[in-house]
Amino acid sequence: MRGTQGTRQVAENALAWVSAHRAQFALGEDALAADGQVNRSWKPLGELAQVCATVSRHTAPPDPLHAYATDLMTFAWQETGRGELFMRLQRLEPFATYPLEVYAAMAAAGLRHPGYEAASAMVARTRSWQLTEQEPTRRLGVLNAEARSGFREPEAIPPALERTWLAGLPEPWTFEQSSGYSLTHVVFHLTDWGRAGPGNVPPDLADYLADWLPPWLDTCLDAGMWDLCCELLAVAASLPLLPERAVLQDAWARIAAVQHPSGALPEQGTGAHHDSGPDFYSHYHPTLMAAFAATLTTGRLDDQARAARPGGQGVLG
Repeated sequence: MRGTQGTRQVAENALAWVSAHRAQFALGEDALAADGQVNRSWKPLGELAQVCATVSRHTAPPDPLHAYATDLMTFAWQETGRGELFMRLQRLEPFATYPLEVYAAMAAAGLRHPGYEAASAMVARTRSWQLTEQEPTRRLGVLNAEARSGFREPEAIPPALERTWLAGLPEPWTFEQSSGYSLTHVVFHLTDWGRAGPGNVPPDLADYLADWLPPWLDTCLDAGMWDLCCELLAVAASLPLLPERAVLQDAWARIAAVQHPSGALPEQGTGAHHDSGPDFYSHYHPTLMAAFAATLTTGRLDDQARAARPGGQGVLG
């Protein structure tokens, strides 16, 4: 896979599949039910909004990727009643964090509901909210959601970072699937899901990842862990120093080879080629991550190429 065109194509194919299956991201009638399945309603919609907020930020209006992302974001916002459902969730579950995290993804794209922000900001000032015990990576996500929603100033290095697996610079051979997902989300929260730029990753973590992310990525590629591979590639595109071009080309060629003709990407294995097409719930997240990571990678490589031209000046270096 030469240049960035193949990587871009992975992103376009992925968002085309997502767009074709947007109805399955819709909130059902049980979205506000006490026993509703959050992981099959709010979680997919929030992940859709999160990825689309970043893709639209990193692409220009004439770009097909931008058109897909903004159209899908409009759909996601309309599914929430233009923010009104967040107000209803606030009354039903005032101390739940997932509504704020979903809302924050939409707020990042400029979609806001002042009433919900005022209500959630009031709850966030309580001792109960501030002292809720959370995993450090989860805590970083909540802090980022508060900052996006406008009632907390962003912190350059949140104290919760010190307690994460990644911040401990662990022995590289201890890397496994769970720690892999933990470290990717630490970087996503530090960089506001690729919106803040690579300068937000502390130098010691950036140096550590520059050394060890390529072999970890290679291990995951060999194991066919495509969802985690895409998250690692998104991290790679969020670091000050990109991996060698050959590393990126090999990774994206292998991902493109397993991507279903419809654009869907399997979580793991050799891919789905069933007559009925890929199953939504086992494919939507890796497909979103493919679009997310491919957009970030393409942007960094294009910027790098511009900077290398005579008189060129890159944005991200």
